[in-house]
Amino acid sequence: MNKAEIKRFESLYERHLQKLTLQGKSPKTIDAYGRAVRRLVQYFGRCPDKISVPELEDYFAKLVEGYSWSTVKLDRLGLM
Repeated sequence: MNKAEIKRFESLYERHLQKLTLQGKSPKTIDAYGRAVRRLVQYFGRCPDKISVPELEDYFAKLVEGYSWSTVKLDRLGLM
């Protein structure tokens, strides 16, 4: 990601964490959901809102091969 994309992601990421806080999510849940977003961005190299549904399906199919189901479930929930 270039500097503008990184800045945009950071803004969206902070907003996501704020919404989770306002929803009353626990700190551990917020951390897990934040990690899910960061893992997704690292994998694709772009903001999550620029990732298509088929790409997400492929991503989760690969994720389940290397992570426990509970991690995959948390990641999926963290992106909803």
